Amino acid sequence: MNSVETIADFYKRKYDWMPKNILNEIGHFNVFKLENYIGKQAKPVPYKRRDYFKITLLIGESKIEYADKVIELKKQALVFSNPQIPYKWEHTDGIRSGFFCVFDQAFFHQYGNLNQYSIFQPDGNHIFELNDEQVKLLNEVYLRMFDEIDSDYIHKYDVLRTVVSEIIHFVMKMQPSSPMNKKPFNASQRILALFLELLERQFPIDETHQSVSLRSASDFAEKLNMHVNHLNRAIKETTDKTTSQIIAERILQEAKILLKQTSWTVSEVAFALGFNELTHFNNFFKKHAQISPIKFHNI
Repeated sequence: MNSVETIADFYKRKYDWMPKNILNEIGHFNVFKLENYIGKQAKPVPYKRRDYFKITLLIGESKIEYADKVIELKKQALVFSNPQIPYKWEHTDGIRSGFFCVFDQAFFHQYGNLNQYSIFQPDGNHIFELNDEQVKLLNEVYLRMFDEIDSDYIHKYDVLRTVVSEIIHFVMKMQPSSPMNKKPFNASQRILALFLELLERQFPIDETHQSVSLRSASDFAEKLNMHVNHLNRAIKETTDKTTSQIIAERILQEAKILLKQTSWTVSEVAFALGFNELTHFNNFFKKHAQISPIKFHNI
């Protein structure tokens, strides 16, 4: 399988351009119409894992393949794509209309973990067939997204988080809770869940005297009482990323939050994130964000 497609790769593949501020954001969100990708212009979407979430309102026929399933979409559906499961679309020339929004986990950085919802879990239901009334309601929701994202309202992304949550809970209410029928995670998925729980326990950082203590794959392996190679294999198998990549991404996310939303100095941020030397933090931030921490803070 090809490497994971990032949100930046998505823009390059779809539009051959990338928003200027995408690397400087704490989290990213955007919404699109499917009109440009249907009919004669329609192309199959390749099978690969994405590093972002996507919610698609689809009207028309197509076929989606994910995990070990192939689903034929006959009329209209709402489809939830997540970073844990690779997927591909085929026969997209049968799609008549629709919308989709894309966002990353960082977009919800202070609003909970999206992976808690079954629609974003590996063994959850990701495709919901809709009746005409449901399509009408969701169509209005997506139009609200366009109105909001084009507005000058300073807190419009808070509104958009609420709108996305509205869609999530709309479909969650369509299916009864059935924990007894839920398929168990395999061993690698369980390890991933434990690893992510440990990682998230370190955040958010609210005080300058706090300091991240788990910074490396070996740190997490020791806490989980397993060999680091076993942890690395499980993480790679379930996410197609290395353990170090996921740790670095989460630390970078928190660094951006602290630099933008607090009055802390760069040195205080570096210490809170477990960097003993300011130079090491500067080099880390420049490597992953393509900008220095002080410049990011001042944007």
